[in-house]
Amino acid sequence: MNDIKHLMLAVVQEQDQETATRALEKLDLHVAFFASAGGFLGRRNATLLIGLREGHAEAAIKALEEACRQRIEYLTLPLEGSPLPMPAPVPVTVGGATIFALPVERVEEI
Repeated sequence: MNDIKHLMLAVVQEQDQETATRALEKLDLHVAFFASAGGFLGRRNATLLIGLREGHAEAAIKALEEACRQRIEYLTLPLEGSPLPMPAPVPVTVGGATIFALPVERVEEI
């Protein structure tokens, strides 16, 4: 594990977590996750922590693109200043993955 050069953080929808983790593990990548929440709708997510060896970032991103799909959800949002909801649901695109990659200076297992 001491050959890890980058840490990728991927925030995915909760329902995509298992598929994304399996896809990354098939690439022999080290993956851990924890439950998270937030974003535009405050929905439940999973944040994946992915240890990457040199040159594996593109393969990880491709695996996440295939595993994490976007969805359309329909929301009834109140108009600002109005106590009543909008008469028709508003379509909102959610899902996919938000990815961050950070360089790793040192990895130790104690």
